[in-house]
Amino acid sequence: MEKLKLEVCLSPAMFHRYDCNGVIVVVIDVLRACSAICTAFENGAAEIIPVAEVEEAREYKKKGFLVAAERDGFTLDFADFGNSPFNFTRDRVEGRTIAYSTTNGTRILEMTEKSYKTIIGAFLNISSVTDWILNEKKDVILFCAGWKDRFSLEDTVCAGAFSSRLIESGKFITICDSVHASLDIWDKARNNVRGYIEKAAQRTRLREKGLDDCIDFCLTKDYTTIIPVVEKGKIIPLKCK
Repeated sequence: MEKLKLEVCLSPAMFHRYDCNGVIVVVIDVLRACSAICTAFENGAAEIIPVAEVEEAREYKKKGFLVAAERDGFTLDFADFGNSPFNFTRDRVEGRTIAYSTTNGTRILEMTEKSYKTIIGAFLNISSVTDWILNEKKDVILFCAGWKDRFSLEDTVCAGAFSSRLIESGKFITICDSVHASLDIWDKARNNVRGYIEKAAQRTRLREKGLDDCIDFCLTKDYTTIIPVVEKGKIIPLKCK
């Protein structure tokens, strides 16, 4: 059987160099958007509508939608909450549709529209995502969200964790330098991910804004078996055993 191809994109600024047509794209934004989305679905959210512009998010609020919206980590004044996973509690989100607007996330999802499937990956659902990918038998791009088109250490660590599992399955090969770099970083971090992440720029940004209470949670493996999947402009939960 011919082996599948694995690539890692380290920044949205580089994604136009990748061909995602017919490929599974795993979007990784560990601190905090992807972790928040996984948490929302674990706590019963019905669907999430990615929203690009602040005014569009405001219109969803006027229509009665629950709105999670932030810019540079700060919750917008009209929003119900920002993008900390701790905001997406069951009593708030169960059965609800959430309009979700973040600094980075929406435009990234738009970039992947030609993919076979675009899914949300994090440490929180790493085993379920890995198992699902292996069953789908498609080439994969692990897409690190980064920060304002810059390289992100925490997303690359997570990409390395995914890469390690996929390569070790024996079903994937790679000639992508970004995969090898992410594997090297993961090998360095894997025995103490929390300690390694201390030097990440986003960890410092969150600390300075008093938003770093969720870091340990975001680095927790297998909190959920749900895989958030992009379908027709919305994110819906794929529930796996």
